Amino acid sequence: MSTQQLIIDQLKQQKLLPLFYHDDAAVCISITKCLYAAGIRAIEFTNRGKAALDNFKAIEAERNNSMKDLLLAAGTIRNGEQAKQFINAGTDFLISPVFDNTVCDTAYLHKILWIPGCMTPTEIHIAAGAGCRLIKLFPCNLLGPAFVSGIKELFPEIDFIPTGGVELDKDNLQEWFDAGVCAVGIGSKLFSKKLIETKNYATIEAETKKVLETIASIKK
Repeated sequence: MSTQQLIIDQLKQQKLLPLFYHDDAAVCISITKCLYAAGIRAIEFTNRGKAALDNFKAIEAERNNSMKDLLLAAGTIRNGEQAKQFINAGTDFLISPVFDNTVCDTAYLHKILWIPGCMTPTEIHIAAGAGCRLIKLFPCNLLGPAFVSGIKELFPEIDFIPTGGVELDKDNLQEWFDAGVCAVGIGSKLFSKKLIETKNYATIEAETKKVLETIASIKK
């Protein structure tokens, strides 16, 4: 089985992809550790600040030291140069908010999994034609579970991860999984500014466990 397929399988098994960014490397490492303690084995660190690459490297170093089975994704990758930088930094896979040909080509040349962001059937069609089998629906707050239900039959070979608006409550999660998504990406709903500012990692860990338990109860 290929490394790319193993990552896809892990995401589909975990069913929750936490994503975050912070300027402080120590905070990034602490968040990663509390996610790991909650049972998470794949995370997305977003490329959304000047310290993103350096902080990713710090997380990568800690992962290699104490969380060796954790998969790290570099998110918000918008061009081939960014993709190369994070591949060189040790990312396990790449995630983008858009479909970009230069990221696609870079991922292909390095034989690394790339999950592009799509919002329309045309974008999904283009991504599928490029060989993508796992697609991020973004921003999902503008699309909704009904969108997934409407396109799922058109793209039976594609798995979807909605990101950018998924709520933590069971009813919302139920709607997404009933519509046919394989996992959900959750960021600020899980990592509120207040929790991070107060370094309330215990609550982040507890909330993550709760979401995992909720999803498990839905997907019995």
